[in-house]
Amino acid sequence: MKTLSPPAITATGLRGKAFRRVAVTALTATLLAGAATPGVAAADGSVAVTKAAAGQDRPELQEAMQAFVDAGFLGVQVRVNDERSEWVGSAGMRKLGQSAKPPTNGRFWAGSIIKPFTATLVLQLVAEGKIGLDAPVAGYLPKLGLDRQITVRMLLQHTSGLFNYTGDDPDGTWVPGIPATGKEWLDNRFRNYRPEELVGLALSKSARFEPGTDQNYANTNYTLALLLIEKVTGRSYAEELQRRILRPLRLRGTMAAGTRTQLPGPHAHGYYRYQEAGEWKVVDISRQNLSLLAGAGDLISTTQDLATFFSALNGGKLLPANLLAEMRKPHPKMGYGLGLFVQDLGPDCGTVLQHNGSPPHGYGAFMYSSPDGKRTLTASVTWVDEATRGPAKEYLKVTENLVKAVFCDGQAAG
Repeated sequence: MKTLSPPAITATGLRGKAFRRVAVTALTATLLAGAATPGVAAADGSVAVTKAAAGQDRPELQEAMQAFVDAGFLGVQVRVNDERSEWVGSAGMRKLGQSAKPPTNGRFWAGSIIKPFTATLVLQLVAEGKIGLDAPVAGYLPKLGLDRQITVRMLLQHTSGLFNYTGDDPDGTWVPGIPATGKEWLDNRFRNYRPEELVGLALSKSARFEPGTDQNYANTNYTLALLLIEKVTGRSYAEELQRRILRPLRLRGTMAAGTRTQLPGPHAHGYYRYQEAGEWKVVDISRQNLSLLAGAGDLISTTQDLATFFSALNGGKLLPANLLAEMRKPHPKMGYGLGLFVQDLGPDCGTVLQHNGSPPHGYGAFMYSSPDGKRTLTASVTWVDEATRGPAKEYLKVTENLVKAVFCDGQAAG
């Protein structure tokens, strides 16, 4: 996901100058997870809503959620936790041609939302003295031939200058990388990639800038962070994720996808539409292989698990206070800290921490939290994608509306 470009959705995540500055595109037993209950169809059949407390109809949330479908998205599921209650809803269609709504706690491809998980794993190792935050990455991964100026902090903050392996423009001219968009991706969407292969491609290309002199969102940084975690711990990334975050927080619906191609359990479907020989074709892409985004965009999760994770992280339950503060210290260019965005919503709304994500096509997800972790918004959307990105151009507008409904005391975006 390359952020802070003209509003668009790319193979690496939803991106744009969200809300005019920051992009909208990673343990204790104290948990803040709310129990999901079955969704109920609204009278008009358009929205399924779950309310954790009687009388919490939250019409502003229903309206903001429905706006995604009205803008052309196929389906959306939303979860809000705040001082009033837990509110869960879905709107639109689970699958083309069917009337069923998306499951209110179905699994989805969450894309770059894995980055805060990856950053948390690295910072936990920093807390244990196994990794130096400002140490050269080359000291841990000497065989890769990395520039010794590149530190662990630079990976997590996207200030390494490394080429983005899904394509980049180091000198202003686009240089293609691993196919991650369009028909070329579609035809290769089940291919397996090794993390070393991804990094090797990136290191064979020119860097965008000298390490530490600028900031540019690149998946390469987080695939390197995956390799760093594996080298230091002697265990796979998936094992460390399970051992350090998923099991302690009981996140049973979340996993690093690896080479898995199927979403387990109930899920909404995303699609890709293209023209061939004068005919339009629509392909169900709910099955895909996200190994092309190892450690950077290959997460499967649910809205409930994301809410639990982000609440625990921002509530200080996953990292010591000093490292959580480092994580939430934004670089001035993108407002990106170490694995998350720090976003100011304005004087009436305050600051939120957030990250979004999207695999190559058809799915998008986002995750927001207040600084204390007590108010969260997590959601997933699906759509029929195409070369023009379909309804994705409306993503920033409808997301802003929903975010303000949650974090600005029900105010809708202007």
